[in-house]
Amino acid sequence: MTSRVQKQTAHRLKKQRKAATRTKKKKQAKSRAVMRTKRSTQPCCGLCGAATNLTKTECCDQWICDDEHQYVLFSYDRNSCSRNHRRYTLCGFHSCEEHSGRWQDCAQCREEIETEMYVYYGTNEYNFEVLENPPAYEPTHCSACGREIVLADGGYSSSADSYLCGSCTAAKHPDLYR
Repeated sequence: MTSRVQKQTAHRLKKQRKAATRTKKKKQAKSRAVMRTKRSTQPCCGLCGAATNLTKTECCDQWICDDEHQYVLFSYDRNSCSRNHRRYTLCGFHSCEEHSGRWQDCAQCREEIETEMYVYYGTNEYNFEVLENPPAYEPTHCSACGREIVLADGGYSSSADSYLCGSCTAAKHPDLYR
């Protein structure tokens, strides 16, 4: 019989493999962007490598797809380079919150974002520059059943002092799932 610790370890390894795949895809996209830039002086998106319909980010002045207008409200799709960088990176958060200085050194950002999400925002594939030496953190667990919750993946509910996984949320609040 598989113990809960073994399941959690397997889940964590799966998550790390997924992150490694995302990092590999990001490096490939950046490589394509560099190759495209070397071939011509035409700018391209630093995240996906596209060379058309571009704009510069407000936060870090990088070329990026001008595609935020295509996002469908409440779809939670991650298919917009511009929106992803603005909403899911420390660079975007730092700029939207109008903090001063560089996001890499911002104590205010570090204090305002839970450590697990701070690491995700600083290291995901939507960054032009990845956070060096992200802080260690303890994984988040459901306060009812103990299941590990990956905050960046969603599928949980939270209150002032606890988190519930999707299953426990449904059990505790069946009226939300009618």
